[in-house]
Amino acid sequence: MLMGKRLILAACALVFSAPSWASPGHFDFGQPAPAAKASRSIDVVMGDMTFDPGALDIKAGETVRFVLINKGRLLHEFNLGNVAMHAQHQQEMLKMQQSGQLTPTAMKQGMDHASMGHGQAGMGHDDPNSVLVEPGKTAELTWTFNKATRLEFACNVPGHYQAGMKGELTVSQ
Repeated sequence: MLMGKRLILAACALVFSAPSWASPGHFDFGQPAPAAKASRSIDVVMGDMTFDPGALDIKAGETVRFVLINKGRLLHEFNLGNVAMHAQHQQEMLKMQQSGQLTPTAMKQGMDHASMGHGQAGMGHDDPNSVLVEPGKTAELTWTFNKATRLEFACNVPGHYQAGMKGELTVSQ
């Protein structure tokens, strides 16, 4: 009986310690929103390995429309998350680069990854907390932040985060 209770407690501990971002489309810090719901817009300029501004302050409950302007010569990403999320996403981006789907300046569309031996026919960049922006292009991401927390916005194209292409995002009460 005691052993059974310990197993149940251990299982509960595993469930509750699992990252909340592990299930697709669920983020403990908020969710995507339509641009029409935004209470304000923030322009974020992407240079080669930089974001301007380099830090952002948001209020919990606020819906923000990020206008992402890539003035660099390379493909860049704007991804909302914490350090662990970025580390995981960097591995996914590296696989896309190794498969040839991700190039220095673009994301190739319509590649059949199953035929390439990757077994990931659906591999793509479709995370709701992230957007890729090609050089000279502009894109948008609108997000509702539901609680006070500290996050990063980052570019997880291989090598970019390590080169310093990240910024602090503080969500306060």
